[in-house]
Amino acid sequence: MGPHHPLMHGVLRLIITPDGEDVIDCEPILGYLHRGMEKIAENRTIIQYLPYVTRWDYLATMFTEEITVNGPEQLGNIQVPKRARYIRVIMLELSRIASHLLWLGPFMADIGAQTPFFYIFRERELIYDLFEAATGMRMMHNYFGIGGVAADLPHGWIDKCLDFCDYFLTGVAEYQKLITRNLIFLERVEGVGVVGGEEAINWGLSGPMLRASGIQWDLRKVDHYECYDEFDWEVQWKKEGDSLARYLVRIGEMTESIKIIQQALEGIPGGPYENLEARRFDKAGDSDWNDFDYRFISKKTSSTFEFSKQELYVRVEAPKGELGIFLIGDHSAFPWRWKIRPSGFINLQILPQLVKRMKLADIMTILGSIDIIMGEVDR
Repeated sequence: MGPHHPLMHGVLRLIITPDGEDVIDCEPILGYLHRGMEKIAENRTIIQYLPYVTRWDYLATMFTEEITVNGPEQLGNIQVPKRARYIRVIMLELSRIASHLLWLGPFMADIGAQTPFFYIFRERELIYDLFEAATGMRMMHNYFGIGGVAADLPHGWIDKCLDFCDYFLTGVAEYQKLITRNLIFLERVEGVGVVGGEEAINWGLSGPMLRASGIQWDLRKVDHYECYDEFDWEVQWKKEGDSLARYLVRIGEMTESIKIIQQALEGIPGGPYENLEARRFDKAGDSDWNDFDYRFISKKTSSTFEFSKQELYVRVEAPKGELGIFLIGDHSAFPWRWKIRPSGFINLQILPQLVKRMKLADIMTILGSIDIIMGEVDR
């Protein structure tokens, strides 16, 4: 199956050994979308690299930016103003909803329900309109910067976002009415692709895959990053561990995200939206660019963030699971090592075990319920 199968969610190839309708063995083949993202990062400064990162998981773009600026902020101990933190939380949660919507539509289409696929684009379009108003771009924003965000929210944006929240809650109710008790849907997902709690931990799963298996683990509650502690919200989890549980967890997460956004919009403080001190990085005193050989280059390079000689692992709770970066600094403007821990890639490794002894038609259900984006699987 794949890499050109219409339900493959990108360029994933599965080599399947069937026995009639039963799957005996399955081997995923990756790398069709490999673009060398980690090596590019090791030859770029952070500010040069920021436009690239939205291309890993191109549906939850704000999270890749968040993790890219979080690392240097922790290394350099740069404070982010409170208003910028609130703006970041609003953007992250909107991005989470957009990502879950574009999981829901194709997942339903995989199972054979076409209608939700058209419905989700309606709401997602509104989120992208909000993004476009705030950042100038619909999908690849380049909005988060070290020490804050690139621009303040435009006039009237907060009211529009509150309107969207009210409208979206009716939309989610509509999805639940349409899908959740549908008999054909339940037949296709109930008890398909069951992962136990112990098993989920051993495979290193994260995000909705982990929480659907009865484990209440959400990095927003665990790591207390940005200002999630100031809002009142619940971790969504289920015990069953099948595809239906994963669907319910994601639907629940969308309503929780709306709750967080509403509280953040109501309580957003004034003040600066970026830490201007962060602009004045401790730059290396003697740069090669000041040497004799470069004296005829009229344009001097701008000061960049310098990585101190230490190791750091930063992580955020992305819509698909734990998105992390392991970086090693080496007293230069470029990171010495930049290792991405993509959530989809690590969630995908359980696929061969889940589809064994299942029917051929269940492969699409299980693959859809894992929620992968090949951009971040292959990097």
